[in-house]
Amino acid sequence: MVWTRDEMALRAARELEDGFYVNLGIGIPTLVANHIPAGLDVTLHSENGILGLGRFPTDDEVDPDIINAGKQTITEIERTSYVSSADSFAMVRGGHLDMSVLGAMEVSENGDLANWMVPGKMVKGPGGAMDLVAGVRKIIVVMDHMSRDGHAKFRRSCTLPLTGSNVVDMIITDLAVFAREDRSRSFKLMERAPGVSLEDIRGRTEAQYDE
Repeated sequence: MVWTRDEMALRAARELEDGFYVNLGIGIPTLVANHIPAGLDVTLHSENGILGLGRFPTDDEVDPDIINAGKQTITEIERTSYVSSADSFAMVRGGHLDMSVLGAMEVSENGDLANWMVPGKMVKGPGGAMDLVAGVRKIIVVMDHMSRDGHAKFRRSCTLPLTGSNVVDMIITDLAVFAREDRSRSFKLMERAPGVSLEDIRGRTEAQYDE
């Protein structure tokens, strides 16, 4: 049994702390907004100039003019603020965000991240990902453990163009959670999805890690 996308997002939400300013990447990370524990004061940030994003809207709450950086509709909260893109990136580059939860195509055993170049697809560029991994204090990656073509995504080294070198602090996949105390240490297997054995994880992981 593997964790669902919502369960992976819920696990990432457990890393949030009161008072945190957090950026959520496109894909599974956006679901974290729906799992922030009640009573926890967390402010979500989006590169397109929004500070204070709410959860995803229900069908009758959708406002097409309120979108995140991934062009998904979102909700506002009482203190939602709108700023220019330049000011939004100044928050990122100035070290004012505590955490970013991002998706990835590959993560290496030493924390390199590749998450902007999609093989076989035309892309305009990395967007704000390089700024986020350089300017945010803690980087959590949420991704499937295996690629669609059956390759391990937690690898010895990345084969795709890097977003950042030695920047990932925690990896949450549908099979397991890996983390490290600091960026000079190796990743350690911290949790396994229900019914997933150590052998399952070893057989589907190229990277070296501690158990």
